[in-house]
Amino acid sequence: MFLYAYVDILAFFVPGKIDDILVGVVFEFDITQTLMTVFLVLMAIPILMVVLSATLPARASRITNLVVASVQIPYAMFNVVGESWTYYYGLAVVLEVVLLVVILRLAWTWPRRVASPATAVTGTHEAPLQTQRH
Repeated sequence: MFLYAYVDILAFFVPGKIDDILVGVVFEFDITQTLMTVFLVLMAIPILMVVLSATLPARASRITNLVVASVQIPYAMFNVVGESWTYYYGLAVVLEVVLLVVILRLAWTWPRRVASPATAVTGTHEAPLQTQRH
């Protein structure tokens, strides 16, 4: 999530970027309330995913991560289109896509069931602890 924010913040140092913002243009778009709302929604997705990944049940979290990461990859790649600073934006996109692929891989390989308390304590390769009966 911070990668998205830092890429945008550091982009203010690109010559001419602040001048464009001051005249009301971002990328090729006029700065409007609609554009800013779209930007807010796009930035809220990674923020919400941090919370949702921690609070949703495992199955819902897995599905949500698979869907959102799959959608975010083309969005991340779009950010490099038409940019003159290809090294900067190219590296940013590569980092974003690598992280999204890691998220996809982790979500795809998450266990499909919740471990029982006995296996959570001892691990799946060990026999569960037995208590003595008197």
